Amino acid sequence: MRFEKYAISEDIKESLEELGFKRPTDIQFKAIPSILKGEDVLAIAQTGTGKTAAFAIPILHLLQQDQERRKRPKHLLQCLVMVPTRELALQIAGVFQQIGQFTELKTIALVGGVEQENQHKHLQKGVDIVVATPGRLFDLHHQQVLNLQDIRLLVLDEADHMLDLGFNKDIADIKKRLPNRHQTLFFSATIDTRIKDLAYAMVHNPIRIQVSPQDPVSKNIEHAVAFVAMDDKRFFLERLVKELPGKKMLVFTRTKVRAERVQAAMKRVHIESLVMHGGKEQADRLTVMEQFRQGEIPLLITTDVNARGVDIPDVDYVVNYDLPEQADNYVHRVGRTGRGTKKGQAISFCSEEEKPLLAAIEAYTGTKIKEKLIASDAYRETLALSEETPNDNWRQLLKEAENTPLKKKKKKK
Repeated sequence: MRFEKYAISEDIKESLEELGFKRPTDIQFKAIPSILKGEDVLAIAQTGTGKTAAFAIPILHLLQQDQERRKRPKHLLQCLVMVPTRELALQIAGVFQQIGQFTELKTIALVGGVEQENQHKHLQKGVDIVVATPGRLFDLHHQQVLNLQDIRLLVLDEADHMLDLGFNKDIADIKKRLPNRHQTLFFSATIDTRIKDLAYAMVHNPIRIQVSPQDPVSKNIEHAVAFVAMDDKRFFLERLVKELPGKKMLVFTRTKVRAERVQAAMKRVHIESLVMHGGKEQADRLTVMEQFRQGEIPLLITTDVNARGVDIPDVDYVVNYDLPEQADNYVHRVGRTGRGTKKGQAISFCSEEEKPLLAAIEAYTGTKIKEKLIASDAYRETLALSEETPNDNWRQLLKEAENTPLKKKKKKK
């Protein structure tokens, strides 16, 4: 069924048409009717399937309808969306603003890393929808500048990640401060038994929706793993970038320090790249994301701060420079490519010590990742072709040793 046939606001239909939304995705088709009925929803769908619009469309309709029918005050905070990262909060707020562009509803993102003064001003003027990260939300609530008494809709996006990060107590505290009668929506790409139990404790008779639960990874992504020594990964990334000029690549490392080191290694071989992680100032993070989105610099080295939910258009390759320690993060990382109907590539560099992590990923996804075989001569060639000359010359010495015949010792007479 096309969106034009849905029983939703004409203002929202107009924006959907302008944005190119013709037909709902599977998760949208299954979730929107239940949300419109006022039911609690626990939705599990792989990344890139349109989860944000699945809750934004019906929420905007319900709030607009509520204003018109019940003569509610304009810009009364009625919807709270909680997400784990700043980038995701800004992105989701943007989706609400786009879909609600022809309504009078106001949306604001409340995130840390920026001054609170402007956020205070917006809240005082009145907003209908708040999209927030837990830290800033709790700060503003404790300062009594964020009034939750009229909330009728609570959305927990990437709910498993927030609960897994230890925000379950904080979320439970927030729920206690909401009106008794409110609708709760859980949306996530992955969920395990432990998280599921916590989720069910926070919803009331939820409608459970699953899209492709047996295969959490998008069919649009081609996967490969290359077995590379930890110290040699930078050479293989260099070769990959040089062999695929102009391709947009998102490279994941395990830590902030690793991300900085990989960027430094790329700089030494004259490859321009961007770096982003939780240690960067919010303004810098926004600038980096915009540069990467626009394709100004097509190589972004990052940590898992960009693995969850963030929609970056036209990512050609996701490179797992380091394998994630949590298997489900593989799903979130590779989900940055192959979004919608587009094809994507996911390449993982796996060192000897990371093989248990690879096994855990394959067990989690239920799929054996195809090995990209690297012949010994091709491996040596990759190291030799690098513009970077290692500080030590052990590789060159080994190569020379291989090509130098052993001299026979003279026998003593």
